Amino acid sequence: MDNIRGIALDALALSESGSSRGIIKDVLNKYDYLDQRDKAFIKLLYEGTLHRRITLDFILDKRSSVKTKKMRPVIRNILRMSLFQLLFTDAPSYAVVKESVDLARKRGFKQLSGFVNGILRNISAEIEKSGKKDEDRYLIFLPDDLKKDPARYLSLKYSYPEHITGVFIEEFGERAESILTSLSETRRISIRFRTFLNAEEIGNCISKMSENGEAPVRDEEIPFLYHADHMGDIRKLPGFEDGLFYIQDKSSVKAVMALEIGEGEKILDCCASPGGKSILASEFCKDKGSVTSCDISEKKAQVIRNNISRLKCDNINVLVRDASVLFPEDDEKYDSVILDVPCSGLGVIGRKREIALNLQKEDLESILTLQKQIIDSCVNYVKKGGKLLYSTCTVRRAENEDQVRYICEKYGFKIKKGPVLLLPDEEEQDGFFYTVLKK
Repeated sequence: MDNIRGIALDALALSESGSSRGIIKDVLNKYDYLDQRDKAFIKLLYEGTLHRRITLDFILDKRSSVKTKKMRPVIRNILRMSLFQLLFTDAPSYAVVKESVDLARKRGFKQLSGFVNGILRNISAEIEKSGKKDEDRYLIFLPDDLKKDPARYLSLKYSYPEHITGVFIEEFGERAESILTSLSETRRISIRFRTFLNAEEIGNCISKMSENGEAPVRDEEIPFLYHADHMGDIRKLPGFEDGLFYIQDKSSVKAVMALEIGEGEKILDCCASPGGKSILASEFCKDKGSVTSCDISEKKAQVIRNNISRLKCDNINVLVRDASVLFPEDDEKYDSVILDVPCSGLGVIGRKREIALNLQKEDLESILTLQKQIIDSCVNYVKKGGKLLYSTCTVRRAENEDQVRYICEKYGFKIKKGPVLLLPDEEEQDGFFYTVLKK
């Protein structure tokens, strides 16, 4: 167990040295020889500690003579990881404390093992004294007077920065907490089967998946979309290597479907990585149509290529292209343009914790300028009478409805469908926005 906790500790150290994106995936690939239970435990410790870092640091700072920012990084992450276990898992407190002290010693901090022991034992005693055993027991550490400052209180309750909880309050008022609750819940994955598969072919694949776990459940609206828990390593699922499905959220699928792509259409996806929308669009336009799938770097383009290779999409061409730069040779060249612009990502912060950790207050404004630069270039590529899908994975009006208004007022587009704002507390989907416009 110490070794398993040590792997999670090392992953947390990596997250502090830069972006946390992709770390846990790389770590689990490195230790792929571990059994599924151990890998699930590492993932839980890593993601849970990152998820709850703001709350954990608040509690530790109130009970430690040394603030978390001034602690040795190893000790800080041992305490965070251990406190996460005490507050959000069913692990026995005595075991958590003992393993944490042992881990501190093994990492060369014997002199600080008493410090670790004292803090965790005191917090364990507070939990025990409260008598609370449910998953909300961490709330005993949040004083009632915090509720006088809603952004601060929601920040500590859901472990998002105050400038983010403030946005939700500004946009949704009292509903903000409902949305934050949904974003913080464990989400099922969405398996989007290829649209050309018939019911029998999908059924056979589902049956094979079900042999080693819970059977995926069909979505109530979209017949080729299924939702599932506990599927383990997606790459090892039946049908993955054969390209029978793609992991894609319902909100993204809905947006592409709203374009009503016809057979033979010529489509441009301007900010395409990892390629899910391009792939679905390529299935709708079929062999007579084509998709040009672009993104800003070779790294992002390679991700798209890897996905279209696995799914054997022969009608997609991948280009490295900066969407904010105008390419006059493509003027009015496409029947449909997909413009899923870079955004603040507030609709997916529950699944992509690095967004909440890295998004600064000033980024909320600078992203608007970038979006307009991309819009100014990409609206030119739509044929007269053609369609533009404008979408984001955020919930801010400034990035959504206001930008759609900008497109209509400056370039004369008319709204064909929408605007549609999808929220995670409505049904099982990401926070997402889309509008289909006609030129």
